[in-house]
Parts: sequence; structure tokens; C-alpha cells
Amino acid sequence: MNNVFRKIADRFSRNIQTRLTGYILLILLPLVVINLFAVERSRDILYEQAVKRTEMALSSAMNHFDLALQNVEEISTLIAADPSLNELLNKNGADFSPRSIVDFSNVLQQLSNSVSVNRFVSQISVYHQASHMFISTHFGGRKLTSEPEQEWLVESARNNGTGISYVMADYPVSDARTFGKLTGTDSVSLIRSMDLYNMDRQSNLLVVTFNRSKLLNILKTLLPSENSRVSLLNERGEVIVETGKAAASGTPSADEMEVTMNSDYSSWRLALVQPKSELYRETDQLRMFTFTIIGISILLAFIISWVVYSGIASPVLKLSRGMKRLSSGEMNVRVETKRRDEFGFLIQSFNRMASVQKHLIEDHYEQQLRLATTELKFLQSQINPHFLYNTLDSIYWTAKNYEADEISEMVMNLSKFFRLSLDKGRQVFTIEESITHLHYYIRIQQLRFLDSFEVEYRIAEETKEIPILKLLLQPLVENAILHGMEGKASGGSLILSSRIEGELIKISVEDNGPGIGEERLSYIRNELERMGFRSFPSLSQDEENIKDLFGLRNVITRMRLYYGEEARLTVDSLPGMGTTVSIYIPLHHAGRDTGRMTPVSALYEGGRGA
Repeated sequence: MNNVFRKIADRFSRNIQTRLTGYILLILLPLVVINLFAVERSRDILYEQAVKRTEMALSSAMNHFDLALQNVEEISTLIAADPSLNELLNKNGADFSPRSIVDFSNVLQQLSNSVSVNRFVSQISVYHQASHMFISTHFGGRKLTSEPEQEWLVESARNNGTGISYVMADYPVSDARTFGKLTGTDSVSLIRSMDLYNMDRQSNLLVVTFNRSKLLNILKTLLPSENSRVSLLNERGEVIVETGKAAASGTPSADEMEVTMNSDYSSWRLALVQPKSELYRETDQLRMFTFTIIGISILLAFIISWVVYSGIASPVLKLSRGMKRLSSGEMNVRVETKRRDEFGFLIQSFNRMASVQKHLIEDHYEQQLRLATTELKFLQSQINPHFLYNTLDSIYWTAKNYEADEISEMVMNLSKFFRLSLDKGRQVFTIEESITHLHYYIRIQQLRFLDSFEVEYRIAEETKEIPILKLLLQPLVENAILHGMEGKASGGSLILSSRIEGELIKISVEDNGPGIGEERLSYIRNELERMGFRSFPSLSQDEENIKDLFGLRNVITRMRLYYGEEARLTVDSLPGMGTTVSIYIPLHHAGRDTGRMTPVSALYEGGRGA
């Protein structure tokens, strides 16, 4: 996160157009904040008002339900305490006689009269415990033969005492049937014991079932839209009756508004759920209009900043880019302009200055450029395989004739090594080609050391096509084999790897040899650091009298001459663990033409001992 802010701050400080756009957006910021606050506040007010209106409607409907519930409970009390009705039930026993049929018919007639006077009651039933008869205004009389169903009804009568309980239609009475199937109803039912004043007797059970359609009619008046739903729930949260769009889950989502109202009379409650999108339909249009205005304002900010930038800042940026190109060593830089104002005068003066500086540097430093180029070619021609190639070919066929397979393989690999080294004068190979070239040399050494070490290549796929100097890695591999593998009868390991790290290519040669002592490692690092501060023309001439670290000096000298001062070489080692030598090459120099040496500006800085 800190890096992101740092990059933004850096771009803001370096780019005029970014600053202009930022200032205009800063002016627009208060207006944007006020508009967004107004829209969100209007949504909150709308939500609060919708909740209040819904609560009032639910409260009115809940009062209606309470009156209906109170009325049904009063009717159930009158029926349960009716002496004549209880007498008709109690005088009949388990035997089913013609007299019992007459008495049960009278009971059914009285229950039917009670249903007709209350619109919230759909049916009334009585369970006669002695004969197991279930008398109902819905289907007449029916004898229950299922013992679990008989036991459930008897237990319900005992548990209620003189009280009341409510049973849902889907409540299981036995394994085979629910309460709704037993009574032939799809609505909630009130159950209580009969003969409230003689609880010592064997109690019969009264069942009063609510009219589902009447309950739904009350709920339908509360629906604010087709996507909302209203539910009447009992004390356990079970849905007694529900209308509107079916709920996907029991709990409303974050995109829905839920308003509930509890009953003052019972433990029932009403719940209304409505999508918030329906509430916010009008404010969403206002919000979209506000966002459109904000978007247009931001677009205008960019357009205005671009117009101002094109008229004032653009020529300054052109001049700045031209100066950067000139400072990087591009002497042919020229900034095009057709302006005739002050900016045009500055750009024309810069072009004249660049032209004069180009001629001056060419005159004074051409000799140093030729010196650097000559020294680079000298270092790369230390191994000239051309005069050896025909001789090696003859040795190979002679070894073949005498069936000396190891000698023939060594000669063949050496021949291929020299053939690729010659390769029509190419000075750079891709990393993949360099590894192929290097493999022939490594195979020769493996045969020499009787395959006492193995080689592993860990070349990243994205680095294979990147070009590097020819024979740049060979001295490093040679040191690793001679100093790391010599003396090992087996178990030697040589690892060549490459990968991209930021703006650099890292190529490493790692061995598991005896390593380098601390004192020797410190000396090597000091020598490499000292060479990093040498001027280009004297990098190798001053080293002629030094007889150690020849391979490392060769590599770092060629790297600095070709890739500039950004290229570097590091040596890491642990005694008994092995040694790793890594070179770092800048990506922006890796793919340039072999005919181009170090830029003239770099030579100029090198001549000053930078």
C-alpha cells in the first residue's frame, strides 16, 4: 500500500497534467460529497417512513387477528362447558348402539350451528374417548383404529387440562399421518378438553380449526407489492399462514426489509418482508442521475486539464524528454516544434545545443571509443577455435577407428564447442544457445573427471531468448569445475540457473565443492569491487601484472565494457557447502546490437573515474 501511495505522489510531483487534473477534481470533491450525502440521507428517510407505515398496518391487522382469536377461544369455551353436549357424550360408552348414533348426530348438529355463526371457524371436531369416534362438521363421524393416534389425542386432552393449545396441520400424530390428515384440514387448530367442570371423568377432546382463507384475506390487504410477503407466525416461529412471494430461506436477506408486530393478546406475531429495491426505486433513479453528473464532471476535468496541458505543459514535457534522451547518450536527439512563442524559442535553443555537444563529444572521445572496442575484441578472442577445428575432426575419426569411445566423445564435444564459438563471428548468443554451447564444454569435463559430478539446468522460460555475450559463462563454469569438483570421486553437483529479478537478469553458477575460506573470499570481493571503480580504457591494461582471478577479471571486464556500470558480479561461498557466482545484466542493455559498444556518455563518465 505504501508503494502505491509513493508512486501516486511521485507521478503527482513529476507530471503537470496529473496535478491539473487533481486540482480540478479537488474543486469538484465538496459538490460530489454533498450530493452523495443528500441521496443517501433521502434513502434513509424513505426507509424510516416505510417502516412506520408498515408497523401501523401490521398493528391494525394484528388487532383484527387478536379479536378473531379471542372470539374462537370464547366459542370453544362455550362448547366445552355445554352441559347438554357433555351429557350426550358422557352417557355413551365403548359400545356403539343405535342410541349412540342419534346422540352423536345431535352433537354434530350443535357443532354445525357453532360453525355457522363464526366466519373464522372452518370446522369443529370432537373426539369421544370411550368409543374412539372422531365427530367432525367436515366429514361427519369416523372411528379411529390407530392406537398411536388414539394415544396422542388422549395425551393432548390430559396435558391441556382446562387450558388451550394450538396445533399446526403438518404436526406428526403418528408415523402414518399428520394432524391435518387426521382432521381433514390445512390450517391451525385449537384443541382443549371437554366438560371443563368434571375433569375427574374420562375427558373428551374439542378441536376448533381456523378458516385458512379468512386468515389469508386479512394478510392480503397488507401486501405492498407483488414481490413482498406477509406471514403469521406462532410462538415457535412456525408459519401459520403466509401470502405473497414465497421465501427462499427462513431468514430475510440483506436486500430485504423485515418489519414484525407482536400480538398483545397471544404469542403470535406478524412479519412483513419487502425487497429494498422496491422502496428505493425512485431514489435509485436520483442516485443514477447524480452518478451521471459526477461522471460527466470528472470527464470534463480530464478534458479541461488536457486542453491546458496541451497548450502549456506539452512543450515543456517534450523538452524534458529530449533532455533525458540526451543525458542517456543519444546524441542525435531533436525535438520537433512548430511553435513561435517562448516555448518554441527554448526548444530551438535546445536543438542547437544538442547538435554542438554531439560534434564536441565525437571529436574528443572517438579515440576512447575505439580503444574500448579494440580491448573488447581482444578479450573475446582469447580462444580462437578456427585453426583447431580441422585437426579436431581428424582426431575424432582416428579415435573412432581405434574404438576409443571416450576420446571420440570428448573430441566431438570440443569440436562442437569450437564450432559454436566461431559461428560466423557472432558476438552474442541467446541464453538457451549459450547453455547448449556450454554443455559441450561441461561434457568434456565430465568425461575428464570420470562422471564424478552431475549438472542441472534451471533456466527460466522467459529468459531463454534473451541474448548475452558469447563465452561469458565459460570462465565461471571452468572455475566451478576446477576448484569445486576436483578431488571428488562422486556426488559432485553443478547447477546453472537464470531468472529475471526486477530490471535485471540473474545468471548463477553453483557448485557443492569445498567452498572458499573467509579470508580468500574477502580478498576476491575486494578485488571485484576495486575493478568496479576502474575507468574503461584501463580495465585490463592495469591488470596485466596480476596473475590470479584471471577468469573473474575477464568476465567483469567484458561485462562492464559491453553492458555498462549497471552490470555486476557477486561471489557467495560457505566452507564445506559450496560456492555460488552470479552475474547481473540490465534488461535494457541485454538485447542491443553487438556492433554498439558502451554509450559515449558512459565512456565519458568512466573516463572521469565514476
